[in-house]
Amino acid sequence: LLVVLLVGVVGVQSFLTPARAALHGAAAPGGRSLSPRRASASSPRMAQYDPLVRIGHGYDIHALASMEEAGQPLVIGGVSFDGSDAPAYEKGCVAHSDGDVIYHSVVDAILGALSMPDIGQLFPDNDPRLKGSDSEIFMEEAYKRMSERGYAIGNCDVTLILQRPKVNIEHNGKHVKDTMTANCVRLLRTSPGQVNVKARTHEKLDSVGESRAVECHVVLTLERQQ
Repeated sequence: LLVVLLVGVVGVQSFLTPARAALHGAAAPGGRSLSPRRASASSPRMAQYDPLVRIGHGYDIHALASMEEAGQPLVIGGVSFDGSDAPAYEKGCVAHSDGDVIYHSVVDAILGALSMPDIGQLFPDNDPRLKGSDSEIFMEEAYKRMSERGYAIGNCDVTLILQRPKVNIEHNGKHVKDTMTANCVRLLRTSPGQVNVKARTHEKLDSVGESRAVECHVVLTLERQQ
């Protein structure tokens, strides 16, 4: 029995040795380090490691109202439902900026994955300079912060939830939902195979199902660039 125990201890130690080495900076197969990279930052909040992959989740919801009350058309994924990019819709989005739920959700997912302040802290809704602003500027800022930390989009999965207007349609020879996807791909400097926009109704339930609101969830991964 003693001999068996000794053999078992030796076996465990031999297994743990390469694992410990990997955790302390040894290269994995292919030369890729398994050790986290320490981020250089002045804020204690930012003085954390930078793992190979980060995961973020973003969510946004905005009320819909008449064009007179909203004062602006509905914009989703950079697509304006005013007859230009998509069929005109009788309701607009109630928001300080243009209220783009896809862009806002993507931005919050990126910031969350990086453990940074959320979109409301970076772009407060009481800042008069942001009144009616194009949410592309938020996407540009999120991309800038992501790339400065040494990350790029791994994949981005968008779930848009709305009863109306319909987005799985064509307008002026272009598929509306595909245009939303293409806009995200462009702003995230990634490829079409890494971004997916799904759309579903809310089965006529609550404010979204009654076409009084539109909402969006985004889950994405960020990959550390070597």
